[in-house]
Amino acid sequence: METQELVAKYSPLVKKHWLPLSLGILGMIFFAYGLIGLLTANKAGSEDIIFEASPTGSSQIEAKTILVDIEGAVVKPGVYKLPQDSRIQDALVAAGGLSATADREHVAKNFNLAIKLTDGTKIYVPFIGEAVSGASALSASSEGVVVGVLVNLNNSSQSQLEALPGIGPATAQKIISGRPYSSLNELLDKKIVGAKVFGQIKEKISVY
Repeated sequence: METQELVAKYSPLVKKHWLPLSLGILGMIFFAYGLIGLLTANKAGSEDIIFEASPTGSSQIEAKTILVDIEGAVVKPGVYKLPQDSRIQDALVAAGGLSATADREHVAKNFNLAIKLTDGTKIYVPFIGEAVSGASALSASSEGVVVGVLVNLNNSSQSQLEALPGIGPATAQKIISGRPYSSLNELLDKKIVGAKVFGQIKEKISVY
């Protein structure tokens, strides 16, 4: 009975104001749909935002390398690309180590395996019974004499050049000023050294 009484009571009001009530209900429905759509869009947008850490500067820096020519009594002679701070020991390892015919006693006595290499260095490992000229290179930091490493006229430091017999500071500077060289005889052609000094150093130098 209560329901019938309520219907009877409010029926005239509904009939009288049906248009405003209908518009109000429709407005509430549209508002609800709009609110739901807005919340859904915000949620989707938040899921699509992804932040990625950029690579650190150190990982983008390429490691510097040098080229070293390793010849003679090694397992795999050739030119090798090595890290910039490599030493003679690293070069020999890259070449597969000493071969069975290497003069190991000579290497043990004369090679300083701890010396750092420079780009363009040539290393020669003598065979057993091979006559060795005594070619040597003295590092700029006085790390010691290494037999078998030829002094490269094109990229050796002044200290390394001065380690050669008959080469003083003035001649070493002339050698540097006369670069580049494509052959050893250019030392004579350019009148940088005389025949006597050239004879003393020709077995100890290279141009590549």
